[in-house]
Amino acid sequence: MTVTRNANSGENALVGAVIEWFVGNARDLPWRSPDCTPWGVLVSEVMLQQTPVSRVLPRFDEWMRRWPSPADLAAEAPGEAVRAWHRLGYPRRALNLHAAAVTITERHRGEVPRDLVSLLALPGVGDYTARAVASFAFGERHPVVDTNVRRVIARAIVGHGEAGPPSTRRDLAAMEALLPAAPADAKLVNAGTMELGALVCTARSPRCDDCPIAGHCAWRAAGRPAYSGPRAAVQKKFEGSDRQVRGLIVAALRQADGLVQHSDLAGLWPDATQFERALRGLLADGLATGTAASGYRLP
Repeated sequence: MTVTRNANSGENALVGAVIEWFVGNARDLPWRSPDCTPWGVLVSEVMLQQTPVSRVLPRFDEWMRRWPSPADLAAEAPGEAVRAWHRLGYPRRALNLHAAAVTITERHRGEVPRDLVSLLALPGVGDYTARAVASFAFGERHPVVDTNVRRVIARAIVGHGEAGPPSTRRDLAAMEALLPAAPADAKLVNAGTMELGALVCTARSPRCDDCPIAGHCAWRAAGRPAYSGPRAAVQKKFEGSDRQVRGLIVAALRQADGLVQHSDLAGLWPDATQFERALRGLLADGLATGTAASGYRLP
């Protein structure tokens, strides 16, 4: 990686330390390769939502070999995207990627758009994903904020042990204040801060002795006080949830070559009321098609 220096960038010591650390310590991930296309970056960002890198890597490689361009995926049935999603979780993301591929193919001549407005107009692409693609795929200067970034900013800048509930406006403003003026450096700060939160400034066991910005960290300077502020809502347990039932149904449909009968699906879960609720949700979300009389399949 090449680090650009800009005397007018407002780059302070903390930001410089993040860049230098990232340049020397960034993980070698396929979506960071200079050969990775904007489509590859978009696919990776969608796959990485609430999913560890270790689980994404094999699926990303398979996906990009099979569908190296949006047009390749758009030519397939949506159900094939769900089938290839395997057990990444939240399979609605696979449908969103398929829908985005169709939109990119039909409205953008098969090329992922680089501006935020067009990216945000893609199905299933929210503010974070749009900014991440604009920054990491095209080098545009936009603040990119995920859970890891919020935690680093909360500790290093604010002096809190946790980030608390998210606030899009506040979080983006905090990251914007850190970004150098040079787009190339801004991209490194976005990626470097995210990497720092993922590998060093972790939620449960931060490695402060190994942190490249330890000398600039407000939380460490204050003695790492316990956090007593508001917390984000805790996600409900997966076991026994509707999400688990939905996952079982989708897995059964994924493994089938044709229609799966209602009685076979119903046998997957003992609570009939919960099963029917989960099935209705899948049908409403477009993750399954069919009727009780005809049977069900992927879209």
